[in-house]
Amino acid sequence: MRPSDSELSRILTAVSDHSMKPEDALRMLSSFEDLGFAKLDRDRRARTGFSEVIFGEGKTTEQVVHLFELLTKSERRALATRVSPETAEAAVAAIPDIVYNRRARTLSWKAHDEPAVLFPGYVAVVTAGTADEPVAEEAAVTAEAFGCRVERVYDVGVAGIDRLFARLELIRGATAIAVAAGMEGALGSVLAGLVRAPIVAVPTSIGYGANFHGLSALLTLINACAPGISVVNIDNGFGAGYYAALIGSLVSSPQNH
Repeated sequence: MRPSDSELSRILTAVSDHSMKPEDALRMLSSFEDLGFAKLDRDRRARTGFSEVIFGEGKTTEQVVHLFELLTKSERRALATRVSPETAEAAVAAIPDIVYNRRARTLSWKAHDEPAVLFPGYVAVVTAGTADEPVAEEAAVTAEAFGCRVERVYDVGVAGIDRLFARLELIRGATAIAVAAGMEGALGSVLAGLVRAPIVAVPTSIGYGANFHGLSALLTLINACAPGISVVNIDNGFGAGYYAALIGSLVSSPQNH
């Protein structure tokens, strides 16, 4: 997107008084930065509301760290997902204030003066079982990285549904709800019949043989009888957290009761 007139004037003035190199100005005026191994999308936040997120799998440690360092220089918040412990160790050593969540496999960062929470209300992240927590944590960290307050409600699956009812008031108060469930994935459908808030369900690959690595949960959720559910791909906690955060960023006064 075209920079504002004031930003364009600032850049041109800096080039004119030699406080900025022309090549740096060109990079700032471009919508992306070509790094050879990747093209960093600098325009993402202006277009969509949230900055680009680094997907760690398939990238070297050096590539992830370099991309993250660039984001910390141009953004107020940064997030990387699917990050190995080895890559995380290098990033933590190189970048001040970066946080690694080993369970979620995420790296997150925000500027010192950036508020932790940007939006009213909160996102509820709910799991059927403890084994679903890595996917749920990826969703929770993602929503937090984009400025949402998150309430975690874990291990409330339908095998002991009284556990769900004990936390239902908290879940009902959420602006949006992310539900992570493996096995047959029933929790998302059950919860959709009990709350007013939109639900984004993420099937997990947790389960025995006929679970087919999450396929049975995926089919349950996309065939749910209860309306009000959207479904992301198997184990895609990032997608669920992003979607819930997007709802949270657009809703100013949740009324879910």
